[in-house]
Amino acid sequence: MNADYLELTNLTVSFDGFVAVDRVNMSVLPGDLRFLIGPNGAGKTTLIDAVSGLVPATGTARWAGENLVGRKVHRIARLGVGRTFQTATVFEELTVAQNLDIAAGARRGLLTLARRRTSLPEVVVKAMETIGLTDLADALAGTLSHGQKQWLEIGMVLVQDARLIMLDEPVAGMSAEEKDETGRLLQRIAADLTVVVVEHDMDFMRAFATSVTVLHAGKVLAEGSVAQVQADPRVQEVYLGPGEHSKAVAEAVLGEGA
Repeated sequence: MNADYLELTNLTVSFDGFVAVDRVNMSVLPGDLRFLIGPNGAGKTTLIDAVSGLVPATGTARWAGENLVGRKVHRIARLGVGRTFQTATVFEELTVAQNLDIAAGARRGLLTLARRRTSLPEVVVKAMETIGLTDLADALAGTLSHGQKQWLEIGMVLVQDARLIMLDEPVAGMSAEEKDETGRLLQRIAADLTVVVVEHDMDFMRAFATSVTVLHAGKVLAEGSVAQVQADPRVQEVYLGPGEHSKAVAEAVLGEGA
């Protein structure tokens, strides 16, 4: 089997006695565009924070044969683990190409960085093609749309040779057209890499997820295809609590038939 897959075993994160992620077991293989969904406070973002090394955890998070738990953030990144955030962190005063070149520089030695280049590295050119920003190579990042900034941040992860990419609500605030383009971008990336997406936009999830893991109160409540998750009685029970608000939430998550 390809070693580039993510396997969580009893992954647990606690904050002052509060268990945010509770003994989660999960496997994500290359080619599987995995979505993490669940109510607010379910532990979705905390889970990918733990895999990224941003919060301490117990249990194991094995990636490419290595346990990531207990490792420093930069060492996890060097193992090919990339992470994006809800708000894109790009250098707005630099061009698209410069942003990608700087990100790619994290993989180059000081001597290589010191050399003047007459052309962009191939990895940067390829990333711009993948994220669809080739025509905007010389545009300042600050002039990009919200969606384009998110695509640029994804490109900045790609040029660092990330093979596991975790995205936190990548389509929040995007237009319908940008969401659709982002979904197609994630599908292209997931064909070769391992991709995990934390998402609240259930229409986006239904349109693009290969598989879904539902978290509730820090635990895995259900897992499977979109159809399997929507039909799962445990998921319906969580989202179909008493009251009209819960019914509206259920319909948003499970579809109009909820």
